Amino acid sequence: MDFIECCRKFISLDSTPSQGNLAIAEFAAELCAKNGLHVEKMNEFWADQPQMNVLARPIVGHENQEFLLQTHLDTPDPGPFGLWNKNSHNPFDAHIIDGKIFGLGAADVKLDFLCKLEALRHFKDIKNWKVVPVLVGTFGEEQGMVGTLKIIRKNKIQAKWALVSEPSNLQLIRAGKGMAAVEIRIPFEKDENLFRQEHNLRESSSTHSKIFRGKPAHSSTPHLGESAIKKMLEHLKLMPEDLTIMEIEGGVNFNTVASNAYLEIEPVAGYQNSMAKKIVKIYQAICDLESEFLQFEEADFQPQVSTLSMGVIRTLEDHVFISGNCRTNPSVRFDIYQKWMNELKNECAKVGADFRVTDYKVPFSTDEKSEFVQGCVAELGHLGLNKNLTTLSSTNEASLLSRIGIECLCFGAGLREGNIHTPNEHVDVQDLKKATEFYKKTIERFCL
Repeated sequence: MDFIECCRKFISLDSTPSQGNLAIAEFAAELCAKNGLHVEKMNEFWADQPQMNVLARPIVGHENQEFLLQTHLDTPDPGPFGLWNKNSHNPFDAHIIDGKIFGLGAADVKLDFLCKLEALRHFKDIKNWKVVPVLVGTFGEEQGMVGTLKIIRKNKIQAKWALVSEPSNLQLIRAGKGMAAVEIRIPFEKDENLFRQEHNLRESSSTHSKIFRGKPAHSSTPHLGESAIKKMLEHLKLMPEDLTIMEIEGGVNFNTVASNAYLEIEPVAGYQNSMAKKIVKIYQAICDLESEFLQFEEADFQPQVSTLSMGVIRTLEDHVFISGNCRTNPSVRFDIYQKWMNELKNECAKVGADFRVTDYKVPFSTDEKSEFVQGCVAELGHLGLNKNLTTLSSTNEASLLSRIGIECLCFGAGLREGNIHTPNEHVDVQDLKKATEFYKKTIERFCL
């Protein structure tokens, strides 16, 4: 099976959160073994699905430090299949058009695993390594990077340096934002909820409904999208606050700017603590918090300020559920981050809502004068690629790995903005080849 066929196979294997990554991890392990690498499988069970981390090395039982080449093998949900018009409306059916591979995970970041494997394949006969390269494919990046956490906690690597897969348009990323995943549960008042239930049982009843359209984007760059949830809540602010919300829905996952939202209301009045009033108050608190973010601008990042994005809103049996995330700049100290979260928690408590931070990852930053950074920059120059260092507005495994003393850089083929977490995700085949050459050069420089 050649490289392009492997790319097609990788994309065809569904590794979304609802499916787990076991199928693609088994195939990745098989490819590594066929290319002469010693493979270790870490079988896990997470989010009600069988999962697997794959670790592949040219030698085992060594005492050398390692050079980690890390890629997550899972992807986000694709959203509506009908929007994938470059893939015959099937995000798992890779199409090559004008030299670009279209499909879910093409850029973020399944295919980068194959680039790293292709680079390592050229060194399969080497026995004496100064630093041992280790190729790792992980699960659960979309669920808090739990696969990488498992590797760290079980002490499976002893890396000095790490290249973490990230669609960076073949630029080196030396720093990234932190991320807090947040959840809010807003209860219906008993009388209002009883009215909703009785209303739904009537043979003849009417409501008013409205659909809101937005533009999807990754939650780390909300300025590149247009949130349908925000449009809906701005609309709700203009309506009587004591109306009854029958249903409020929007978004696909906490990590994506919502492209669709739906509001159904019954304009009956009289509920003093209506759900509409509660939601508007919490939304206003979020807007106020965004104003505080403006005090901590950093020109190296786009957007330059921290962000708070609502990715999902759902109506459940007795409450409304909201999930999203807060992205913090490296200049935001932990105590400031805590103050922001406490402010939002207190505003939620005022309307009886439960606010929780379910996950938190610190920002990361690697010294641009370090041997690792300068060496990688030099290799980019030798290949005629862009040597300018850049930053990451989102959060990835580098935030975890850097906390245990590993110097991290992020790199990969493909664009982020307007490409990942959206339909018709794609990557240029030639850029995959350039990424492979970069990995070969860095292995030669740091490992031999």
